[in-house]
Amino acid sequence: MAREFQRGHKAKISDLTPGTDLYVGVQIAAPGLTFDISCFGLDADEQLSDDRYFIFFNQPKSPEESIQLLGAQSGDTESFRVTLDRIPATIHKLSFTATLDGAGQMSQVGPGYIRIVAGGEEVVRYAFTGSEFTTERAVMLGDFYLKDVWRFAAVGQGFDGGLDALLRNFGGEVAEEEEAPAAPQAAPGFAPPAQATAPPAFGAPPAPPAPQAPQPAPSFGAPPAPAPAPQQPMHAAPTIAAPLTPQAPPAPAPYGQPGHQPPPPSQPQFGQVPGQGTPPYGQPAPAPYGQPAPAPYGQPAPFGQQPPGAPQGVPQGAPAAGAGLHAALQLYKETPTGQRWTPQNKQLMRVDLTMGGAGVLARQGSMVMYQGKVDFGYKGAGFVGRAVGNATGQEMQLMRCSGRGQVFLAEEGSYLHPIELQGDAICVSAESVLAFDESLQYEVRRVDGHGIPGGALFTMQFQGTGTVIIKTHGTPVVLPVTPTTFADCNAVVAWSAASQVIVSSQVRLRRNAYPGHSGETVNLQFRGAPGNFIVVQPYEV
Repeated sequence: MAREFQRGHKAKISDLTPGTDLYVGVQIAAPGLTFDISCFGLDADEQLSDDRYFIFFNQPKSPEESIQLLGAQSGDTESFRVTLDRIPATIHKLSFTATLDGAGQMSQVGPGYIRIVAGGEEVVRYAFTGSEFTTERAVMLGDFYLKDVWRFAAVGQGFDGGLDALLRNFGGEVAEEEEAPAAPQAAPGFAPPAQATAPPAFGAPPAPPAPQAPQPAPSFGAPPAPAPAPQQPMHAAPTIAAPLTPQAPPAPAPYGQPGHQPPPPSQPQFGQVPGQGTPPYGQPAPAPYGQPAPAPYGQPAPFGQQPPGAPQGVPQGAPAAGAGLHAALQLYKETPTGQRWTPQNKQLMRVDLTMGGAGVLARQGSMVMYQGKVDFGYKGAGFVGRAVGNATGQEMQLMRCSGRGQVFLAEEGSYLHPIELQGDAICVSAESVLAFDESLQYEVRRVDGHGIPGGALFTMQFQGTGTVIIKTHGTPVVLPVTPTTFADCNAVVAWSAASQVIVSSQVRLRRNAYPGHSGETVNLQFRGAPGNFIVVQPYEV
């Protein structure tokens, strides 16, 4: 029996079926609209590094035929054959998408779905309707992604722009076909008018059209085909895709030789000196050979040291005229991935409440922006929770975020790290928690220790299926647990719940480590089987 997925649901392929030769069917339709249904084979950075793994109507299969476009059949608008054990190691995700070919928007589509069939039997189906979208012209339907093993995720994320915009989002480039120039026509010479052609023979029937050979049905396990239905044309114009590959400029003439020309000023990025490549972060760009170094950004260079053609008095490092505000801010645009939790940068996290269904609990005051219809409410801990929090120092002031929209979270410029739990558990200090899915179970856990006032240390334990966002001061390090692993309790951010934690023999007490605040520190020793870990930040709370 097929499992019905909702948006945001994930599962291992091995939990759905033991097979690896799968049929993927997509059904999407709207009156008067046509759709392009494609599959993007992405690398570990979720980029289309090899355009041979963009499977669409102009490229129906990958080189080793692990991904094949089968066409409309069995009631599906489009279908694919995916052989997971033949996909090369460079491909980490298969993203199935649908885009509009022509005018329209995704809110006009009727009920549709993406489904997986193994051995002729449907094992999973994710259904959607146009009411889930607004003005988007593309939608990411579902993903096969590699995380230790192959898994499937129901995405259902709308995307502004059509196939071209979606292709550029995955790192590809659209090359438009150039029209061939018309050949010049010779001037006609003198000639009398042509005689009228003879009329066709009376009663001669027109030539019948050439019959088309029927397409064979796949035999690897596709679902049985229902009654035939008229199909709408899928595609109107071909699109040529290629990865973004920088073109090498022609070699210039040697400096000081005839024909040497200074390089033309290129379009600089925000804060970059015109005509220079991108320097390392935090370092100024070097000056061209034979020219003095530019002045710091925002300060005018001495008279006579401006680049050729630049007006005197223009500050070095400013974007060239005509770059525009949009080009200057392009580096900081929102990062869409079709996931519930998406890091926008190291210090800003976005959560899409429309995916997953459940709400999110976040630290009060951590919301910096939101879009859509989002409700914020105070999440009380109750009398028992407040008593435990006051006694252990692990109390959190939380707010509940629910509704349909996106919420952006941050706090004091801390580095943010999403940790996805799939039935396992992790221990985190309450001070290091920014937000987590409401579906997770959490409680205060006691770490016993002799010689500590109060008799114990305390931490938060999260368990279940969902994501918890941890914040750190600086970039943390993850260390395996060995019998000789010691750490300052105020530098430890998190550790695996299966680890055994004891107080080391050198006990030094510190403020905030326990109720009472003596002002000293506590060293912790971690023990456990191979596979356990601790997360330490380069900072003490």
